[in-house]
Amino acid sequence: MSRTSRTTPNAAPSAPSVSSSAVSPAVPPLAGLPVAAPAVLQTGYGGPEVLRLSEHPLPHLEDTEVLVQVRAAGLARGTWHMMTGKPYLLRAAVGLRRPRQPVMGHNLAGTVAAVGAAVTRFRVGDEAYGIGRGSFAGFSAAPEGKVALKPVGLDFEQAAVVPVAGLTALQALDAAGVAAGMKVLVLGAAGGVGSFAVQMARAAGAEVVGACSAGKAEFVRSLGAAGIIDYAREDFAAAGPRFDAIIDLGGNPSPVRLRRALAPGGTAVLAGGEGGSRLTGSIFERQAAGAVLSLFGNRRLTGLMCRENHKDLERISALIEAGEVVPRIDSRYRLADVAEAMRRLESGGVCGSVVLVP
Repeated sequence: MSRTSRTTPNAAPSAPSVSSSAVSPAVPPLAGLPVAAPAVLQTGYGGPEVLRLSEHPLPHLEDTEVLVQVRAAGLARGTWHMMTGKPYLLRAAVGLRRPRQPVMGHNLAGTVAAVGAAVTRFRVGDEAYGIGRGSFAGFSAAPEGKVALKPVGLDFEQAAVVPVAGLTALQALDAAGVAAGMKVLVLGAAGGVGSFAVQMARAAGAEVVGACSAGKAEFVRSLGAAGIIDYAREDFAAAGPRFDAIIDLGGNPSPVRLRRALAPGGTAVLAGGEGGSRLTGSIFERQAAGAVLSLFGNRRLTGLMCRENHKDLERISALIEAGEVVPRIDSRYRLADVAEAMRRLESGGVCGSVVLVP
């Protein structure tokens, strides 16, 4: 595990009061912890108007889970998709009319408040970060295998924006085989995932080119990009084969264009993207097309779905503690201002990540 100091636990503080109706606990309360805490609940699919802050019972703690008192929760693009219920295929997995998990959010950083009977890697008082169930809340339950000790030197807000974005970036670079001396293009370089991908590729010794809007160019250069492509004015594929790896995180480029920009033997990883049909979205459609194109020639296009696991989080922790990766926060919002935070995420103007602070 990554290094961090362990704190001696005191009595867990009570959650701040939120005006709402009284609630009854779904399970017997854990010793020393409140029965309920503030949480962002999703009442259906749509815009920020489907979100409301209310008191909600603490989550049930499984034997293999840790209960985290959330100090900060990061917004991810996947959270926006969960709010809108788009593409519609998503609803088949999470709930047709509304999400089966009523509390929003996955990314978290905080203090371990309780541990399940089978947990061996954590104890009460540890400072942790990772992926939990309903992290936009005072408390969240997280599988032990999806949580790591918080990196030394990071505050809770910085740590909270790492998990999903950092894992996606790391695994995308792994899938592309990024190594020293390679030339790597990151599409969507200024976003939450992109800001990690640029730094991680640079740490691997690659020459990185970031595609972004002109207004975000200086931010992307500050991440370590050697070159910038203004996607509004330049076509990354126009100059022909030149990149050993392409990490596609934003926009909606066709697999044909991605393939055209790859050098012989190169790999494009499709790990994001918007648009496409309402049913499946662009990412699934483009991943399927990329798989077909990969059957011809020596240029490969591959899809990526983030694998949530503590071992990769610990790899990221090592990069952070070595000073090679620094989480970048665009803006901070209170839990009560989650609708405003989601609108900021929707705006397209974000450089780095957005974080909620309960």
